[in-house]
Amino acid sequence: MDNDQLRQARERTESSTQPGECLSRQELADLVNQHIAVHHETQAVTDANYIGKLERGVIRWPSALYREALRAVLGASTDAALGFTNRRRTVVKLADVDRKQFLRSVGLGVGALTLAPVAARLQGSEPTPVPARVGTAEIGQIATAAKVFAGWDHTYGGGLAREAVQAQLHWSAGLLDASCDEALRGPLRSAIGYLAHTCGFMAFDAYAHDDATHAFQFGLACAEEAGDWHLRAKILSSMARHAIWIGKPDEGLTWIEHALVRADRLTATERAMLHTAHARALAKMRRTRDALAAVGRADDEFAHATPANDPPWMAYYDHAQHVGDTGHALFDLAVHGHRPLDATARLSDAVTGHTDAYARSRAISQTKLATLTMATGDPAEAAVIGQAALDAAGTVRSRRAADDLRELSRYAHRHSRTPEVAALRQRIHTVVAAS
Repeated sequence: MDNDQLRQARERTESSTQPGECLSRQELADLVNQHIAVHHETQAVTDANYIGKLERGVIRWPSALYREALRAVLGASTDAALGFTNRRRTVVKLADVDRKQFLRSVGLGVGALTLAPVAARLQGSEPTPVPARVGTAEIGQIATAAKVFAGWDHTYGGGLAREAVQAQLHWSAGLLDASCDEALRGPLRSAIGYLAHTCGFMAFDAYAHDDATHAFQFGLACAEEAGDWHLRAKILSSMARHAIWIGKPDEGLTWIEHALVRADRLTATERAMLHTAHARALAKMRRTRDALAAVGRADDEFAHATPANDPPWMAYYDHAQHVGDTGHALFDLAVHGHRPLDATARLSDAVTGHTDAYARSRAISQTKLATLTMATGDPAEAAVIGQAALDAAGTVRSRRAADDLRELSRYAHRHSRTPEVAALRQRIHTVVAAS
């Protein structure tokens, strides 16, 4: 669970180097290090990554020195005001009425069981056995599971069901040791690799980054052992997007260049997807001319797309996805001075084109459009777009979508005196805190 109290305290604190902007994670880390050095004559090594772990709730109880420094820098009177809790000292209890309702809902009498035995029963003790021999039926079922979960991810985000996908992947991996006709070994590995990719992307969307990395690596191994160039390209593309998102565009560029090896074996849609990811990495690295060239190559490939030739996991990459992804790349150029009109047009087209089945993509593209308009256009218009983006994000549980909303709020900060913008920022705060 995110530590929103700490993040909000940081965002309420003005940067000393950029008036009007909130304190960045790195600035906060530097101030914490400075406080500890001055008051305790001890060298601390806090950095932006550590502050990020605190805000994401990865670390809930930092050391006493760090808690003291954070309280001093952020003007908090208590640890609790910054969302810090010592779980080893906290006992969580269900309210009696909630406990009664829960026990009745699972068919147990009130008072029949304590909470721990109920939880033990829910865990189950009879795992589904792995069959001794695998055939086309099992392979088809794994591929269907991957497709169904991927559809869930596109519509609702990775925040609600990824543990179910992890459990399915764990069971499916056991099939690799089962007996199987040699001709089916490749399709089996591809199906499991497809499921691993779905699992990895849902983990990425939920910010379970280590889980995402492990699932992607396992899926890539399956694809390479199967000799499945199409699945290999898709997984490498997602590994690149993951790396770019977590601030490693150079690593993302490397994954994409691996994926483009023997691109002649891929479909035009797949090549468009890869060039788009290439453009996003280059744009993050401020390589404007190269990024624009990559967008051009992506457009050229997509103009020759033939969906009937694409593997099933590429069904999502339609016109709306293409203009949305290329619009995201151009967004990173536009907010740093490059002409915004092309990015605006593409993001608008994506918002219009995405169906309800791709609610997360629509919400993210709409948020980016609002942010770009806030940065380069009319803030009142941006606020209207932002309100629509919040409506679109209502059923989505995505850490990526939530972070994009926070980014919109940061860009809106300098227009806070505009009533529509102030209302938008307040609603973003409410929605993100609730999610």
